[in-house]
Amino acid sequence: MQSLPPVGAQLRAWRQRRRLSQLDLAGHAAVSTRHLSCLETGSALPSREMVLRLDDRLEVPLRERNRLLTAAGYAPLYREHALADPEMRAAELAVERVLKAHEPYPALAVDRHWHMVAANRMVPLLLAELPPALLQPPVNVLRLSLQPGGLAPHIANLGAWRAHLLDRLRHQVQASGDPVLAALAEELHALPPLPGEQPAPPTADAGVYVPLRLRTRWGELNLISIITIFGTPTDITLSELALETFFPADDATAAALQRLAATE
Repeated sequence: MQSLPPVGAQLRAWRQRRRLSQLDLAGHAAVSTRHLSCLETGSALPSREMVLRLDDRLEVPLRERNRLLTAAGYAPLYREHALADPEMRAAELAVERVLKAHEPYPALAVDRHWHMVAANRMVPLLLAELPPALLQPPVNVLRLSLQPGGLAPHIANLGAWRAHLLDRLRHQVQASGDPVLAALAEELHALPPLPGEQPAPPTADAGVYVPLRLRTRWGELNLISIITIFGTPTDITLSELALETFFPADDATAAALQRLAATE
């Protein structure tokens, strides 16, 4: 098992990731700058309460809070269950109900690495024309969206949608420090644009949101994406779960999805 970096080094890395000086963080956490400096250099060890206080001020993800606690010599605080575990049944039902209630519009749930963990019946209908090999679990939603053999050729505004997804991923990498997400971002940035792909418009010309304009055999669907997360998670799995719901951006898209749901 790989040893953890010292707790002080981890705290310093999180402070720098949040672009805070020692003075800034000390003020937020109500500790002296000198004490914080001692914690970061390892000349003093933080109490359990101090680790949790700094975690809170630095908005450290739950998974990484456990790493900090362990490195400081304390037991992890946050547990991690699979979504199918009995303890998670209420949360699993909540996800299922949200996805089901969103029909006839597509909705899915993804984990921290963008693997699809659940979807309503509209999602496989919209993906039915893709090669079956790409839809074998675990399906990474970002790879599926941007790789040339996946959804990319079917996205009418691919340049804008690509820029939108990569920007979201960049923010996630910056916020989490997750090396798997960082590697995914590097992989997706290296994908070449498709022939005829138009670059993303300048932000000032992008309108009020970036739609997903998807070419399908039912016509072009114009969709708006909304992300939902659990509001008060204390389980690692729930804290990393996101529900993405798509709404029609025009009446023609709403009508097409209603027809699709009624006939399939």
